[in-house]
Amino acid sequence: MTRTLRLPNGETVTEDDLILYNGYPYRVRFVDDEEYEFELAPLYWGDSGMDIPFADREALEDQWESDSRGTLSDSEWERWVADARRDSQFSDEEVNEIARELSISTGLLDRLRQLFSR
Repeated sequence: MTRTLRLPNGETVTEDDLILYNGYPYRVRFVDDEEYEFELAPLYWGDSGMDIPFADREALEDQWESDSRGTLSDSEWERWVADARRDSQFSDEEVNEIARELSISTGLLDRLRQLFSR
């Protein structure tokens, strides 16, 4: 049985879905813990101690900010990656790994375009 979570925007997601939460891509992970029901694992920083645990859906609603969108289309993720490449808070390694996870091309031609657009 696949576990699901209804996001504050009304979407229902599984652990396989990527979501934009507070401006960053995450995966939902359900945990078998007395204190927490699930956690959001950042796509690049997951399992690094930066996962965000939630006791329940209401706790997620309390922390769901305006730049949280839930699932995005492929073109929206491509735009997110392009914007992240121009944002100094993200390293090239981080953005490349996120693009790989999102199955977005990071070939030589793409990288040259990104370098010359800065």
